[in-house]
Amino acid sequence: MQLAMIGLGRMGGNMVKRLAQGGHELVIYDQSADAVKAQGEGGGAKAVKAARDVSDVARQLAPRRVVWLMLPAGAPTEKTIEQLMPVLARGDIVIDGGNSNFRDSLRRAEQLKARGIDFVDAGTSGGIWGLTEGYCLMVGGSLSVVQHCEPIFRTLAAPDGYAHVGPAGAGHYVKMVHNGIEYGMLQAYAEGYEILHSSQDFKLDLGKIAKLWNHGSVVRSWLNELAARAFADDGQLSGIRGYVEDSGEGRWTVEEAMRLSVPAPVITASLLARFRSRQEESFGAKVIAALRREFGGHAVKT
Repeated sequence: MQLAMIGLGRMGGNMVKRLAQGGHELVIYDQSADAVKAQGEGGGAKAVKAARDVSDVARQLAPRRVVWLMLPAGAPTEKTIEQLMPVLARGDIVIDGGNSNFRDSLRRAEQLKARGIDFVDAGTSGGIWGLTEGYCLMVGGSLSVVQHCEPIFRTLAAPDGYAHVGPAGAGHYVKMVHNGIEYGMLQAYAEGYEILHSSQDFKLDLGKIAKLWNHGSVVRSWLNELAARAFADDGQLSGIRGYVEDSGEGRWTVEEAMRLSVPAPVITASLLARFRSRQEESFGAKVIAALRREFGGHAVKT
């Protein structure tokens, strides 16, 4: 099947490779010329053709055009869709595989529908391992459009790793909650391993424990397999600063939970913990220390 991929970062670049290996024909574009060049050097180059810009993407595709966006949420995705609208035709399909807010996806679906262009949102999980292991795809859109694109999804997905979850917007909604759950799982592992690392009674080998937990334990998971890999490289994680970014979905999950009056204390707390990781020193902690000194005469560290 022929399609275009716009956005050749860590995810998009690997997806191009997997699609080319699966026999699809691709037109690719990225603002980075180096990212485009790298695709030609990675094998399967005969199935991959570069475009000069977004308009050239449309020119190189035969109707019914399918354009997959693998771009950061927000302005980059918004701008690219605006550039695509005048150069695509009725019946063409735009797939957003990035981590867009589902409300943006609902709005974009309506904007494109007004021009006769179909919109599909494909929540994509799998990270840098998707190239070899396959991705988990949570796809939203009309059934007929999703079925038209199904050969793409089946090539990208791990076994049983693709599902049509509902109309346009549903894919990104499911992916949002998926990432909110991920926040909570990561925080639980982080806290558990920190307790083990801080033990005053035992000097524990975290890599050995992580590996053990992946065999028969109720806390075994792919994330814990990755923990074992990380600890095998450096059991103290000495080369990593404890700064944790959030990419938006955790915030959106918490906002949606509040809107629906659904208690989500674990996901909420894990999001707030990420904010704490970005502070060199917490002013709030200083306030607590000062107040404890004032009301109880407790010592403070200076």
